[in-house]
Amino acid sequence: MFAAITAFLAYLSVSAALLAAFIYIYAKATPYREFTLIEHDNTAVAITFAGAVLGFTLPLVAAIYYTRSLAEMCLWAAITCLVQLLVLIVLRKQAGRIEEGHVASALMVASVSLAIGLLNAASISH
Repeated sequence: MFAAITAFLAYLSVSAALLAAFIYIYAKATPYREFTLIEHDNTAVAITFAGAVLGFTLPLVAAIYYTRSLAEMCLWAAITCLVQLLVLIVLRKQAGRIEEGHVASALMVASVSLAIGLLNAASISH
């Protein structure tokens, strides 16, 4: 029982730290001030950010489930982070519209982030 609790705490704390690192990296990678715009009720930015966070978290959950070590989970988290940043780069032309609050652009970017995250998560299982 103690070993299970220790493993749980290790995976939870490391995955939470990886999520925090992703949030920091993603916010720095966007061409606008993510948190400031969210604080000013920019729904489009919040939607896009939520899509990216979930697009990262879904594969991280798969990595926790399918990997056999914290190191392997961390490797998959790094790959997942790079994949989400690639989505951001590919869809960068939408950034201005998202910053201006255009929800349609935000929903499109968030949907792609989630879809790629789901594909990434399923790919980890093989």
